[in-house]
Amino acid sequence: MQIGFIGLGIMGRPMALNLKAAGHTLIVPDRPSLTDEVRAAATVVGDAAAVAEAAEAVILMVPDTPDVERVLFGSHGVAEGLQPGRLVIDMSSISPIATKSFAARINALGCDYIDAPVSGGEVGAKAATLTIMVGGPEAAFARAKPLFEAMGKNITLVGTENGAGQTCKVANQIIVALTIEAVSEALTFARKAGADPARVRQALMGGFASSRILEVHGERMINHTFNPGFRVRLHQKDLGLALMAAREMGMALPNTAIAQQMFSVVVAHGGADQDHSAMVRAIERMAGMAE
Repeated sequence: MQIGFIGLGIMGRPMALNLKAAGHTLIVPDRPSLTDEVRAAATVVGDAAAVAEAAEAVILMVPDTPDVERVLFGSHGVAEGLQPGRLVIDMSSISPIATKSFAARINALGCDYIDAPVSGGEVGAKAATLTIMVGGPEAAFARAKPLFEAMGKNITLVGTENGAGQTCKVANQIIVALTIEAVSEALTFARKAGADPARVRQALMGGFASSRILEVHGERMINHTFNPGFRVRLHQKDLGLALMAAREMGMALPNTAIAQQMFSVVVAHGGADQDHSAMVRAIERMAGMAE
């Protein structure tokens, strides 16, 4: 397929290159940040509207809800270049409520819209093993599935209504944040008590407390290596979506709110662009162990 791809950052770049490796043609908008690798792999055009004019399907992978709205409906945006019958796939993590509105506006142009946020981080993006959570009509999902299979392994149509994929992603981010918080507390507790946190982590990996977060982020916490796979400020954005939706539904997410505050501590100390495993620094500060 002729695939337009907008949003070639930490996650988007390897996702796009995996589509190219699977035999699809890439079309991307010109940006000063485009790497030589992407320029060699893709057809580079002037703007998002030109991408949409040339592509059968347009994929978005941008940071936040306003970014998606701007790329779709701003000046020289995707909507200006769409022809009826095209497919728009938003793989960003944004508001489920806004997603429904965006889908309706794209549908009014005679095009299909799918929300398909991902989980798996930079590692999963590079390895094409992302979990992809999809909301949208079954026929549109069937059109998009070969593209998803080039980027991920666990691909689920969560619901046939737009917004279902984004709702699932928000739920995912709640679990991830709370697990990071739990691992942060456990390893800081072990260190404060005089145990070797690396050996504690090794022991826990063989028991019921084992998790991918203990495995991957636990090692980052021990080594204090916080180069971003997924930035604190982006996880804060996702938890903000969770807390906003919970307020609208009249329900409480008490531990999500606590995790959000832990991220706020990290941000207050200059860590907004660190990996979200840097939450451990907030726990360490409360334990009097900040370095």
